[in-house]
Amino acid sequence: MKKRITIKSNSNRGKLINAEDFPLYLMALPTVLYLVIFCYLPMVGLVMAFQDFNITKGILTSPFVGFRNFEFLFSTTDAWVITRNTVVYNLVFIVVNLVISITLALMLSSLRSAAYAKTMQTIYMMPFFLSYAVVAILVNAFLDRDNGLVNVIIRSTGEPGLINWYHRPKIWPPLLVFVNAWKGVGYQTVLYLAVISGISVELYEAAVLDGATNWQKARYITLPHLRHIIGISLILSMGSIFRGDFGLFYNVPMDNGMLYPVTDVIDTYIYRALIYLSNVGMSTAAGLYQSVVGFVLVIVANKIVTKLDADSAMF
Repeated sequence: MKKRITIKSNSNRGKLINAEDFPLYLMALPTVLYLVIFCYLPMVGLVMAFQDFNITKGILTSPFVGFRNFEFLFSTTDAWVITRNTVVYNLVFIVVNLVISITLALMLSSLRSAAYAKTMQTIYMMPFFLSYAVVAILVNAFLDRDNGLVNVIIRSTGEPGLINWYHRPKIWPPLLVFVNAWKGVGYQTVLYLAVISGISVELYEAAVLDGATNWQKARYITLPHLRHIIGISLILSMGSIFRGDFGLFYNVPMDNGMLYPVTDVIDTYIYRALIYLSNVGMSTAAGLYQSVVGFVLVIVANKIVTKLDADSAMF
């Protein structure tokens, strides 16, 4: 018989908890407290999205203005540009990072030398731990007009003049895609490698006996085992499709006004509006709008994945 701890509620209704599970509840307690304090309690502040918030009056007495704060996102002439940039960049990031990370995972898993595979995995993973402030400095070291490596190489070939890359909007969409992939694919690659390492070796041995090539083993064994984690990754990615990576789009282009048509996203636009206008209600409305749309997209994406492969859905 297992020992049980009885907790009596106000309704005099007893609840039974296994004594063996009690340490697990204690271990979960810090995470639960973190979620309550930093995730759920701040949700009370969402009321500011519908107020003309005044810091001296506070949340309780600031006047309500309805959906006026939301009009800022849709009435501005830049609404189409920032929405287009946010959505298109995120879609490209999802596709490019997914393809590159799966390719790298397949390549690393096929290496026979474990030491070499670990070394390459570490190299791919290192950029993930860099902040975008550091990444911006690295990019500037290549693209600086006077001392950037690219212009130094151009100068060494005898070409006249120096190119100011921060005044060339056309190069920045592919450059931002490259920087995002360089920084982020290492983490995704590790996730896929963890799944690949759990695949039974007997499946690959049987495929070799049947004369399967490396591509056939990847197509008929590895990729089908990755479909669950790929489905979950895509569903979670859809939740942030209306959120631009602030560090990437603000720090890396150095907040250059000439690049706004191709680098400005919802988050950077709201940040500058908040700095100049000090409108807390407007920024809260923008965050609420992004969260609601992201939640809806997660539900829709999960429904689509459920139709295609129910086992790969989240819920």
